[in-house]
Amino acid sequence: MRELLDDIDRWRAEGKRVAVARVVDILGSGPREPGAAMAVNDVGEVAGSVSGGCVEGAVVGEALGVLHGERGPGIVSFGYSDDEAFAVGLTCGGTIRLFIEALDW
Repeated sequence: MRELLDDIDRWRAEGKRVAVARVVDILGSGPREPGAAMAVNDVGEVAGSVSGGCVEGAVVGEALGVLHGERGPGIVSFGYSDDEAFAVGLTCGGTIRLFIEALDW
């Protein structure tokens, strides 16, 4: 999370809204440990990573949904079985659970 602070501070100074997604649980294998975080601002700029690429785009979409009022804060899950992950070229199977929320100043 600390590596996100400079970007979050800069975005805040620019008047942008920010959402943070944090890994809170992993079922099976996963690319990042609980605590890994990603920040997304309201124009789609991203800092950090929660999956090393496996589901980053979907997480950005969920974070933007929180920022634009299309969904509230909460837990979202993304996952593939090991066989499905291999078939689409991912190095990880399993499921990651994220908590996504807007940072309100």
